[in-house]
Amino acid sequence: MYQPPVSSFPWLTSNRISFNMRIRILLVKWAWSVHKNDRGLKLNRDFAIRISSQSEEGCLKEIIGLSFPRFFRFFASRSLTSGGFVLVSEAEERVVGFVKLIEFKVGSRLFGCVLWLAVHPDFRRRTVAIGLVEAGTGYLLKHGAGAVFASTQRGNSGSLATFRKAGFNRIGFMDLWRIFGWRVFSLYRDIWYAPGEILLICKKAK
Repeated sequence: MYQPPVSSFPWLTSNRISFNMRIRILLVKWAWSVHKNDRGLKLNRDFAIRISSQSEEGCLKEIIGLSFPRFFRFFASRSLTSGGFVLVSEAEERVVGFVKLIEFKVGSRLFGCVLWLAVHPDFRRRTVAIGLVEAGTGYLLKHGAGAVFASTQRGNSGSLATFRKAGFNRIGFMDLWRIFGWRVFSLYRDIWYAPGEILLICKKAK
């Protein structure tokens, strides 16, 4: 299993089983919440979400190649082995989607980010993407992140719809400035924000 660096996720212990158990508990809670929700989503129990293994890097790069423009493929592929961790959705004994998650600090405050999200074309529109986003975002918020950020291209209506269903809202520069001040530029760097993208935020429920 790919183990996130402890320096990137300080709440994790050195016990990998403990980390995986936390993920499994979170995913059970996510599955139950989707089952109960009133958004009209149907939980497909043929999909399982888990931590990715190093041996699956080839599968993830294949999904990246089918999902992103050429410019973004390099950065998405490179991020697979950098700080943070990757959750994958599995169906029919194959990986059908993934989400790359990171955490970072702005000043003394901890935040999370959905850095990359991709689903194999054969499995889109089947709740795979929202399952990955909700599972990853829920974990980051539960373990100390004050908010989770994500960004997407303006023309990517499918991605925007997925994040909105998962509780994300659009946030503009002035709102970010009120929160972070001049540190907003540090935020842009940490989440790999590209000019022209739409920035989204999911906050902890009060």
